Amino acid sequence: MIALLHTGAAKFPPDLLSRSRRAVSLLFPAGVLEGFRSIVSRKLASHGFGASMAAMSSFPPQRYHYFLVLDFEATCDKPQIHPQEIIEFPILKLNGRTMEIESTFHMYVQPVVHPQLTPFCTELTGIIQGMVDGQPSLQQVLERVDEWMAKEGLLDPSVKSIFVTCGDWDLKVMLPGQCQYLGLPVADYFKQWINLKKAYSFAMGSWPKNGLLDMNKGLNLQHIGRPHSGIDDCKNIANIMKTLAHRGFIFKQTSKPF
Repeated sequence: MIALLHTGAAKFPPDLLSRSRRAVSLLFPAGVLEGFRSIVSRKLASHGFGASMAAMSSFPPQRYHYFLVLDFEATCDKPQIHPQEIIEFPILKLNGRTMEIESTFHMYVQPVVHPQLTPFCTELTGIIQGMVDGQPSLQQVLERVDEWMAKEGLLDPSVKSIFVTCGDWDLKVMLPGQCQYLGLPVADYFKQWINLKKAYSFAMGSWPKNGLLDMNKGLNLQHIGRPHSGIDDCKNIANIMKTLAHRGFIFKQTSKPF
C-alpha cells in the first residue's frame, strides 16, 4: 500500500489518496517508515543489490548475474618477443543488476622466460621491474584467481557469470598460449567470454578500430586512468558496459566454444 501511495498517484482520486496518506501516517509514524526503508535497503545490500531499486529498474535485466571484466598486460618489445608472458592480471566483478563494481582481483605476475622487462614494455604499460620482481608465478596467480572466484560465489552452478575483454586476444590467445607453454590447465570459466568491441559494434553500429579510446569517444565518456594499464583498462570497460546497459543493450557471449 505504501508503495502504491508513492508510485500510483495518477490512478487514485485526489481525495482518496489524501485520506489514505493521512491514515498511513497515523498507523506508521515517519520514523517507523524511515526505519522500514532502512531495513529494506540493508537487506538488499546484504544480497549484493546495493544500488537503489530505481537504478536497478532503469535498464533491462542482463542474462548474467555477474560480468568479470579482465584485461591482461604482458611482456612485449619491438620486434615482438616470444613467448609473451602475463605481467598484470586484473579482474573486476560487475553486478549484472546494477552494473556496479562489487569486487576487485588485481595481481602482478613474475615473468620467467623473459624476466627483465624491456624499456618498450615499461613505457607502454607503466609497469616497472620492481612491480614484477618477486611476484607470484602465473600458476600461483591462477590458483589465487580460483580462490577469489570461490570466495565471491562465482563457482556456484546457480550463479551465471562471464568474462568480458576488449578483444579476443586475452582469452583466445594470451592465456591459453602461455598455459600451453608452461603445461598448465586452463579453467573452464576462462573459455567463454564477451568481446566488448563486438558488443559495442552491435549496439552502436560501428567498429571501434582504436578500442577503448573509440568506444569512450563514441559514448562521450572520459577515459579513466592510463591506457595500457590493465586495471585502468578494466575500469574503462566497466564504464562502457554500464553506459551501454543503461541504453538498453543486453550483453551476450561472443566467443565460440573451444
